[in-house]
Amino acid sequence: MDVFSVKKRSEVMSRIRGRGNKATELAFIHLCRRHDICGWRRNRKVFGRPDFVFPKERLAIFVDGCFWHSCPCHSTLPHNNRPFWRRKLAANRRRDLAVNRELRRRGWLVLRIWEHELSQENEALLVRHIRKSVAICRRALKKQALTGTGDN
Repeated sequence: MDVFSVKKRSEVMSRIRGRGNKATELAFIHLCRRHDICGWRRNRKVFGRPDFVFPKERLAIFVDGCFWHSCPCHSTLPHNNRPFWRRKLAANRRRDLAVNRELRRRGWLVLRIWEHELSQENEALLVRHIRKSVAICRRALKKQALTGTGDN
């Protein structure tokens, strides 16, 4: 049982501002630096606020927390207030899909990385995936430049 009314709880929660997923972002930064992956930027004003962007390549990378984005491998639903959490996490999934669609419509490639993929045992696979995504974007840019298509 909540000590606040539904209206008061909503007011209290609306004033809480997230500080990002600092630990996962730092893990991604260290991974990129260890493997000489260059060209990424943070805190760029791109639709959907990706955690990292490769602006020239138009690659948006989101590092998604397993809980908040409902990882199929690790997400669990809290026992308390289950209806609220079902709605909240479902809304997060819907928002992620909408952001992906809109960024793709705007010509961006979207890469979503799960928090658990930043572990040591997944590192080689993840690095290959990031490099492949950057290469795909660069080939597309080169093709656009040669054919004169695109809105850049």
